[in-house]
Amino acid sequence: MRQPGSALAVEDMSGSRRAGRRAWTAALDGVATTTLWTLRNRAEFALGPDPLIQDPWAVHAYRTVRYDYTVFGRKPSQSHPLRALAVDRELRGYLRERPDATVVALGEGLQTTFWRLGLPVRRWVSVDLPAVVALREQLYPAEDAIVPVAGSALDRSWMDEVHDPGDGVFVTAEGLFMYLDRQDVLGLVADCARRFPGGRLLFDSIPHWFSRRTLAGMRLSESYTAPPMPTAFTVRENAAVFGALPGVAAVRDVALPLGRGPWGSALLHRLSDLPPLRDVRPSLTLLDFAG
Repeated sequence: MRQPGSALAVEDMSGSRRAGRRAWTAALDGVATTTLWTLRNRAEFALGPDPLIQDPWAVHAYRTVRYDYTVFGRKPSQSHPLRALAVDRELRGYLRERPDATVVALGEGLQTTFWRLGLPVRRWVSVDLPAVVALREQLYPAEDAIVPVAGSALDRSWMDEVHDPGDGVFVTAEGLFMYLDRQDVLGLVADCARRFPGGRLLFDSIPHWFSRRTLAGMRLSESYTAPPMPTAFTVRENAAVFGALPGVAAVRDVALPLGRGPWGSALLHRLSDLPPLRDVRPSLTLLDFAG
């Protein structure tokens, strides 16, 4: 795997690097823009002498793409780097058990999980909208294992890129399901369970109060309003709704690692796992598909 600092095509994409960078960000709008929001939050906590997360490719992308990141609020949130660390932990565990497994990253955005893992991956299917895939290709190095798929996660054609489901499949959906219609989410998960028996799917959810805020127009700054997030699931709903889908064998609420400040309080972590607090917080959920 290549490391940041290698020569990248991004340096030569246009006669003017500055103009080229403006072109990349101008191509992102709506939900696609949120990939820069999560990038900023991961990169800010990867900088400094005592980083919360080791994410050199996120720092590279953050420094390369010219964008006014303060539109997402002046203070970065730990939620996205902590979510990324939790995803890394679950993926590493699965790949150590099934080293030939295929990883599918739905709505991957500018995530850099592939390089953070520190493990060889046989096949990595990266699914996102065409503008985001194009931006990834400019910012990150080509890897033999990575198969980019430009299209919607709801277009099931990406499933054909999983050639050996019997070797294991791990599907991630970070920051995706909340932007989709609820029935589309349930249908997609049911199809994954049917196509990838013995696999796993990891996704995050927002609580209902947060969804209502976005539907009312949640402003992160004077110049940016978060896209509507119509679909919410509580921890209890995740267990009941997804546990009832055919082919889903188990549902587990995944804890985030401890962070900094209030995010680093073990007591608050324990309290957030108790009702009713657990159903008013964001959640990360792991599904096991029956094999």
